[in-house]
Amino acid sequence: MSDNSIKNMEDFAAVSGISRPTVSKYFNDPKSVRASTRSKIETALEKYDYRPNIYAINQNRSRTKNIGLVVPNMTDPFFAAIARALEGLILDAGFSPLLLSSHGGADQEVANLESLRAIKPAGVLLAPWGRASNLAEVCRFADQIPTVLFDANLDGVGAGFFGSDNVQSIDLIVDYLCRSGEAPAFFEMENPINPNALRRRTAYVAAMERQNQTATFIRVKGDGWDFEEIGYREGLRLFAQGDLPSSTILCSNDRLAIGLLAAAFERDIKVGLDSDCSLRIAGHDDHPFARYTCPGLTTIAQDYAAIGARSVEAILKLIHRPDQPKTREMALFEGRLVMRGSA
Repeated sequence: MSDNSIKNMEDFAAVSGISRPTVSKYFNDPKSVRASTRSKIETALEKYDYRPNIYAINQNRSRTKNIGLVVPNMTDPFFAAIARALEGLILDAGFSPLLLSSHGGADQEVANLESLRAIKPAGVLLAPWGRASNLAEVCRFADQIPTVLFDANLDGVGAGFFGSDNVQSIDLIVDYLCRSGEAPAFFEMENPINPNALRRRTAYVAAMERQNQTATFIRVKGDGWDFEEIGYREGLRLFAQGDLPSSTILCSNDRLAIGLLAAAFERDIKVGLDSDCSLRIAGHDDHPFARYTCPGLTTIAQDYAAIGARSVEAILKLIHRPDQPKTREMALFEGRLVMRGSA
């Protein structure tokens, strides 16, 4: 058999003098064969320059060595950073990540899950689109494919959820803002799509009560994920009206705060802690751009190293121990106050 005629694993097994089952076992897990056999296979791979069709190998399994990773919007640098961290953890575990974005909304989220179902992933890490997610379809998928949620929770969906403790983090930043200046008003969208936004709203009310302060809201129109545009547009409107309820504004997320900072700059409103500043602005999430705004944005950093590690640990346990009793795991991780010039 000439070298050029090696087109599949059967051909490679024939020329290498090793049984087809042993070769297949090697490609599934090199450490599962004896060291001497592994060395023989690797020598033959170099000699014949053979590379197996991993996709075909995967499709012949009941479950592939792929782990799906679905986020709401890959154009958001926040989710891009999270995805990079998770991809590294998945690769370190010996699996291949398949990254999909639900930027088209709830329908795209369902389409992504259906695409993953077709390639039989070992498991899926899902950051849900939000309150508009098709709960019935997401539940149906999670009942069939090992699924762990991160960032935002959908109650009862999947084998676990790992995210930030919004009660702790909002309490932390409200306490700081009250100690360092006027108590904050909460800047948010009227109908936010992300479940975290609603939890932060509730946490803000409780935190203000603990400070013996009255919760004050600035609720603006807007939907979807164009948070910077909403913060900027509505900020211009509010500044033009000149009737802000407080000189300190806590935004529901950093992207709203970034838009609000841009609006303040355009209206020549100085933001910060100096005596000539008339406004303080803070956010939540420690968005990758938060340190580069002018001034830098005071915010809460989520512990995504811990969230990512725990999420991957949970999905791997589901994959490697499928017969274990299925109890939904849940853990919330504390945020860290990051003080910058904006507040």
